[in-house]
Amino acid sequence: MNLTKRSYKKELLDGDDIPFDDIKRNMHELNIINTWLGGHAITIDGFAQLAGNRKYITVCEIGCGGGDNLAAISQWCIKHKVQVHCIGIDINPYCIEVARNNKHITGKAEWLVSDYRNVKFANKPDIIFSSLFCHHFTDEALVQQLYWMHDNSSTGFFINDLHRHWLAYTSIKLLTTIFSKSYLVKNDAPLSVARGFVHKEWAAIFNRASITSYTITWKWAFRYLITCRHAR
Repeated sequence: MNLTKRSYKKELLDGDDIPFDDIKRNMHELNIINTWLGGHAITIDGFAQLAGNRKYITVCEIGCGGGDNLAAISQWCIKHKVQVHCIGIDINPYCIEVARNNKHITGKAEWLVSDYRNVKFANKPDIIFSSLFCHHFTDEALVQQLYWMHDNSSTGFFINDLHRHWLAYTSIKLLTTIFSKSYLVKNDAPLSVARGFVHKEWAAIFNRASITSYTITWKWAFRYLITCRHAR
C-alpha cells in the first residue's frame, strides 16, 4: 500500500446493501478497538476541552455509527455531574438502530437517520463532532463539512480521525487479521488508515475552509484531535 497520498478507495461499510448482523458485528468490534487503542479517550478529551465547566450541554455526533462515542461522553458526564443531551446522526438506519439500543447512553438522546447536511436544528448544539468519519470523504467534501460543523455549532466542533502512517497501517492490519471476526473490519480498518491524513493535509483543508481558530494535536495511537472553538 502506497501511503504517500490518501487513498480514495471505498470502504465496504460505505455500501448500502450490508446485512444488519454484519453492521452490528462491525460496530461491536470498532467499539473494542476504540476502547483499547484510546479512541474514546481522545473523543472525551475533545469534548471536555470545549465543554469547559458547564453543567448542561448539547452534543451532536455526525456519522455516529452505533453510538459508542456518545456513550463514552454520556458516562463521562455522569462522573462529572454534567447533564448532557446527545444527538446522533447517521445515514445508515441499521447504525441508528444499534445506537438506539446502546444501554450506556443515559439522559436525553435523539437519533436521526439522515445525511447530516440535510439536518436543520431549531437550536444549535453546543458542540458538534465526528470520530473516524472524515476519512470517508474527499478533501473537497471535507471543506463543506467543516463549514457545516462551524455554522451549526454554538461553541465549536472537534474531529477525531486517523493519522496515515505505515506503522498504523501494518499494526491494524495484523491485529484485525488475527483477532477480528468481521469481514468489514478486516477490510476497512487498514483501508481507513490509508484514507487518513497527515498534519499538512489537515492544515490545507482548514485553510481552504477559511477557518483559522483551530488546533491539531497528535494522539496515540496514530490519531489527530482537531478542536475549533468559536471566538467569544
